[in-house]
Amino acid sequence: MSAPQVVVHRDKELMARAAAARLITKIVDAQAARGAASVVLTGGRNGNGLLAALAEAPARDAVDWSRLDLWWGDERFVPDGDPERNYTQAREALLDSVPLDPARVHPMAASGGAYGNDADAAAEAYAAELAAAAGPEDHGPVPSFDVLLLGVGPDTHVASLFPELPAVREQERTVVGVRGAPKPPPTRLTLTLPAIRAAREVWLLAAGADKAGAAALALSGSGEIQTPAAGARGRSRTLWLLDEAAAAQLPRGLYPPASA
Repeated sequence: MSAPQVVVHRDKELMARAAAARLITKIVDAQAARGAASVVLTGGRNGNGLLAALAEAPARDAVDWSRLDLWWGDERFVPDGDPERNYTQAREALLDSVPLDPARVHPMAASGGAYGNDADAAAEAYAAELAAAAGPEDHGPVPSFDVLLLGVGPDTHVASLFPELPAVREQERTVVGVRGAPKPPPTRLTLTLPAIRAAREVWLLAAGADKAGAAALALSGSGEIQTPAAGARGRSRTLWLLDEAAAAQLPRGLYPPASA
């Protein structure tokens, strides 16, 4: 796994715009190299802020949206169309305004749908969908995502992997159901750390003073069971994108002055 790199921006708005520009470049480069690109989306204020910035970026037209595969790192297991669903929020922020191929958009199941209220069955189905999309060149039963986006919670959770809960300890399955999450709603679906670490690049987004402790802890060498964000690494790159407030507790030598 790659060692973390840290980039710090002045504020959350600049961070979102810069991350959107960085993502456009990565998608365009991947499409040029391999014909298609794959991105794993995240929810939360920073994930949705990035998508909104991407929707407003003039350079978004450089992306061939019909050759982009979209996956999700986690989902709140609530009914389809619920405003709390990451998929619903992503559609509002970006997806409904770009010409995606519906067959390449892969939301996690909603509750009350094909799997009823069985989060484990929904997780197994998503794992099967990932496995079907993985090719012989991929590292295991998930595609080699070009970029996997993650928000970081104040408690250091990423996706729906919360400190000390069973999901963060999972080493075999790629997607699991989560019950009793400390952040509502309590029932969720999430990629596991092995699935996350199949990505070529993992980008962790954190903005605001309430994320400063989490960023400092995750980048200090803490263990992944107690600090899930510490275990989120990409195969070729792990990039922390922060604003100054979220970076406030980091040693100044951890990131170059030019990134501020």
